[in-house]
Amino acid sequence: MDALDRKLLRDFRRLWAQALAIALVLACGVAILMTTFGMSRALEETRTAYYDRYRFADVFAQARRAPLTLVPEIAAIPGVSAVEPRVAGSAILDLPERVETAAGRILSLPPDGLPRLNTPILRSGTLPSPDAAGEVMVNEPFAEANGFRIGDTFQANLNGSLRTLTVTGTFLSPEFIYTLPPGGLMPDNGGFAIIYMPERAAAAAFDMTGAFDSLSLTLTAGADEDEVIDRLDELLEPYGGSGAYGRKGQESHSFIDAELQQLRSMSVILPPIFFGISAFLVNMVVGRIVFLERSEIGLLKAIGYSDWAVALHYLMLAALVALVGVGIGWLAGSWLTWALAWQYARFFDFPYLIFRMTWTAYAVSGLLAVATAALGAVQSALRAARLPPAVAMLPPAPPRFRQSLADRLFHAIRLSQPAMMVLRSLMRWPVRTGLSALGMALAVAILVASSFFTASLDEIVDTAFFQANRQDAILMVPQDVALSALEEARQLPGVLAAEPQQYAPAELRHGHLSKRVPIEARPPGTDLSRIVDGSGRVVEPPPGGILLAETLAAQLELPVSGTVTQYFGLGAYMDMETLNRLFRQAPRLSAVNVTLDDARLPDLHAAIKATPALSGLIQLTETRRSFQETIAQNVGYMTTIYVTIAVLITIGVAYNSARIQLSE
Repeated sequence: MDALDRKLLRDFRRLWAQALAIALVLACGVAILMTTFGMSRALEETRTAYYDRYRFADVFAQARRAPLTLVPEIAAIPGVSAVEPRVAGSAILDLPERVETAAGRILSLPPDGLPRLNTPILRSGTLPSPDAAGEVMVNEPFAEANGFRIGDTFQANLNGSLRTLTVTGTFLSPEFIYTLPPGGLMPDNGGFAIIYMPERAAAAAFDMTGAFDSLSLTLTAGADEDEVIDRLDELLEPYGGSGAYGRKGQESHSFIDAELQQLRSMSVILPPIFFGISAFLVNMVVGRIVFLERSEIGLLKAIGYSDWAVALHYLMLAALVALVGVGIGWLAGSWLTWALAWQYARFFDFPYLIFRMTWTAYAVSGLLAVATAALGAVQSALRAARLPPAVAMLPPAPPRFRQSLADRLFHAIRLSQPAMMVLRSLMRWPVRTGLSALGMALAVAILVASSFFTASLDEIVDTAFFQANRQDAILMVPQDVALSALEEARQLPGVLAAEPQQYAPAELRHGHLSKRVPIEARPPGTDLSRIVDGSGRVVEPPPGGILLAETLAAQLELPVSGTVTQYFGLGAYMDMETLNRLFRQAPRLSAVNVTLDDARLPDLHAAIKATPALSGLIQLTETRRSFQETIAQNVGYMTTIYVTIAVLITIGVAYNSARIQLSE
């Protein structure tokens, strides 16, 4: 073994504690880069394969009641590859062993078997018989949450008709990877079901024989989605079309897109912090070693080692530190990626997971780590290479210091000699001091940021659930009904107060910009569901105008009557009189906000199950609890990760700084 190689190994063994501290910081960057890259790749590949294999649609549309004779005309739109009409409806479910009301979304199955688009995967059992009126298959998460087995039954209120439904099978679907109940913020597998029933039975239940109210399309390669959507809207408008939309507007797809975007953002933001701190630590340690080994460097050059060999020697020392960090980061990153990817797959109801850690992830993270260490060491290595042998073998010239105002101040306040040495060292090496402080500041900043999560989420929950939405529950109706139905809602058992709310699907346009959102409308002075801005002030939509969430207004660049800061969603608001005047209709309601007497909740649920005009009950108390529990769990995980990160950064910076101070 070459003498320089033996020296390299001895130096690395002697500096093992400092090297390990740097390697752990570097390993965090490698592991986070691998984890975020690996998870986003796994989810993206799994979703793509799932969509392709089970023919997830490109365009979706709803109408009130469109004739099936319209389907050939839709299929003839340029760019349309396949069309799948179906019947879709809402139902109140009465489940065994469950007092609370459950809701279901009913979808029709074609007579010849599974749908051609958004094809569900049969996970257990069989398809319902095409001629059976009471056979259904339900989504697997709902069946598992309620303990349903093949052959079990439950009751459903289908458009005023109480039916006993028998479970013949369970399924998963690319259309419902992430399933939210109407008006819900979190999935509710126990209280919300996706139910497939034979087309004949579904059409009869919802008065859709010879008609459809839900449509899915796939497009040919290169088709213009916007043109297809415009043409489809024209065809469906006479039949109550509410506006077609592409995949980006599909609820399940948009939620997964948001999660993938978050993972990509993490891979861009967090790893550079660790790589930057690692480069600084390597620079600090290797720079001090070069300073202490001046005579050895001069001797090496005097006996024939080239400038390049000496520079490479110190670069190799940094590379050894990087390799240790890469090894630890690869092991941690591989395990974290696999574990978290499986958790994501279960949370998003994927039937399988395509998990492949490609060599690209290892190569990119490894090369970045080695390049970071080399970047930190290159200045010191070049300084060693430039030292002439005769100069290097001489002791370095003592630095020249002048007594400053700070020195006189130290004497005046009678600081101890060790304290003066520390303070002088800090002031005389301002760059090193500043970078050390920056590293410690980043560690503190991470802790502060993680501690803000709880307070910020408490503020969001308070604003969204206790100031803006103060109702105990929301009564949902399948279609808008006359405002007179409000009195019937007030007569339900346990209802203490009731207020109407109306929704109207709309597409807001401003020049080339557009956004599809529901417009919410309330009568003036409502108290249960209010519009509250970021400062806690209750605002009302101006008569004849529209009030937009600031985020939505910024996206549209639209001059409006007013904007409001909101934490959830992209809200658009009008007063109810203005909305009904625009639609030229009598006053109507889409939902009823209610406060409840908890003692009469069982009676209320029993009454709702027997009320044909209702399609569901959203209990905001349960929504709040589920949301807070999920957020608290996620915050706990994230806080643990951030504390670990902050500790490793602190150890790396503080330990190496202290060792260098001691050597000086």
